[in-house]
Amino acid sequence: MENEILTYTLWMIALFFLNPLLIMALFASVILGYVRVKRERSSFRVRLLPGLTEFKRILSESWVHALILSILITGIGLSVDVGWLVLFCLFSIIGLLTFNYKLTSPIYFAALAFSGIYVLARFDVTYLYWDSGAVNLLGDLAVTVSLIAGMLLIAEGLLIARHVADEASPYLIKTNRGLRAGVFKAKRLWLLPVLFLVPGEMVTTYLPYWPQFTLGATAFTFVPVPLIIGFSQVVRSSFPDVLFPKVGRFVTLTGLVVMGAGVIAIWVPLVGVIGLGVGVIARIIISIVVTVLEKRKGYALAPSSMGVVIAGVVQGSPAEKMGILPGESIRAVNGQKVVNEKELYDAIQINAAHCRLQIAGRDGEVRLLQQVIYRHDHHRLGLLVVR
Repeated sequence: MENEILTYTLWMIALFFLNPLLIMALFASVILGYVRVKRERSSFRVRLLPGLTEFKRILSESWVHALILSILITGIGLSVDVGWLVLFCLFSIIGLLTFNYKLTSPIYFAALAFSGIYVLARFDVTYLYWDSGAVNLLGDLAVTVSLIAGMLLIAEGLLIARHVADEASPYLIKTNRGLRAGVFKAKRLWLLPVLFLVPGEMVTTYLPYWPQFTLGATAFTFVPVPLIIGFSQVVRSSFPDVLFPKVGRFVTLTGLVVMGAGVIAIWVPLVGVIGLGVGVIARIIISIVVTVLEKRKGYALAPSSMGVVIAGVVQGSPAEKMGILPGESIRAVNGQKVVNEKELYDAIQINAAHCRLQIAGRDGEVRLLQQVIYRHDHHRLGLLVVR
């Protein structure tokens, strides 16, 4: 018995790590990090976070969500058609290849995979042991897909609200007036290893040692699948720590609506299909509204004659220890008024070991801060400024 369990576990691990979606997601996260570093160094000559940050956090921030999803899906008994699961992964791969992570919300993949099953069923496509005509679109699949899509949307919303602002990357652009202003770009990718229940014996036909159980007359197989959730948004008139929690809440609310439609679909399956459509439309509207509102207003990180505007703060730096935030401005350093980057660092040299700052907050309120600066401190104060 112990040998069988070990064999099953090894098979599951092997199938998970051989999934091309997993390999591509890990590769994409490395590219994301180094593109970000290149962009930050081009604007500020220094990067905020190491290039492998996205790679390290692709799973560390989302594994709890994946665990909860796995427990809910398998615990409730939400079995998914293997064809839908394969199409879901294929559309996820296509989304990754576009590198446009506004297109990688799981609600899109879920709805596209459901539509794909519908198209295949119209042409009565059969592949190996899978028959598209045997899939009950307006039955169990409508319930299961809408419930799972709603759960994934909720996970997406929670991840956006909790983690996106932490790694929003500032960079400088030229405005229509020829000045340089700062904007933030948030581009994130998360990996969620989720355990699904697949009915039938298609998997065990090719993998006879794969774990399986029987409930009534139906056999079920556990299949681990790496799912992805992506997010991308440029922010110029707001601040990431203010905007993205709001976006996350709207996405979470959309997920709850889709899940509600899935529950109603138990009695009226068509409601589940409608819920999928509503989820797709709502997610598109959220992205469009945020983009339009950000373009209509001015730049939050614009040069100011009143002081040096802060675009970013290096983690672990003296500036972070002082609680300085992007969007605030430095009015004076060591008693000297400053209005540009050169004056800022010249003023620091007045007392290189002890720095006293006069900071104007985002609301214009002025406060005084001071910090001891040690010789090993990275990039002096650790500030990225609009210049």
